[in-house]
Amino acid sequence: MADSGAPAAFAFVPEVFVVFAMRPACPDDVPAVAAVITARSVWMEGQGFASWSGVVDDLAGQAAVDGTLMWVLTADERVIGCTTLAGDRPQWGWTPEQAEQDSFYLFTTCTHPDFRHARPGSLMAWWAVDKAAAEGKQFVRRGTTEISLVRYYARQGFELVHEVQRKNSLVYLMARRAQRLAGLEALFAAGFVVPVS
Repeated sequence: MADSGAPAAFAFVPEVFVVFAMRPACPDDVPAVAAVITARSVWMEGQGFASWSGVVDDLAGQAAVDGTLMWVLTADERVIGCTTLAGDRPQWGWTPEQAEQDSFYLFTTCTHPDFRHARPGSLMAWWAVDKAAAEGKQFVRRGTTEISLVRYYARQGFELVHEVQRKNSLVYLMARRAQRLAGLEALFAAGFVVPVS
């Protein structure tokens, strides 16, 4: 069998399907979210990037906050990613007109690196775009200080809107117009990766 390019811990098995789903985070998710963030931090450090290793407990703890804005991505009910979806008006970076536009703000998105070939980060971003349209929002917005993420988010359909100096960092603010995405449900239902370890 030819090399599939899958990480060593996973194998492609056409007869077995993993179903992806998004749901609100809950206190029981804290250990799983912490495990995802820890695994991603180890991967980031191996790639030479700054990681979240020093704030794992703080980030994972958001799942336990009453009324949390955190959502988790699951693969057959196993948490493999998380993101935060807020509707608050931004305090900086956007023009007054943009700040008044009813939008979602997507931040603190993290995925388990063992599932990266399934594009879980893109799945969560597209889910947010579709959810925003379903709820009558105009845009989904996000920001990053990493130029590599600007390119990655652009592949998800986000456009660079502003570059803002914030303390010691240049922040890239991006947006994508909310829209219903035909076929998104099929993408969530058509997973095909299973753990083999």
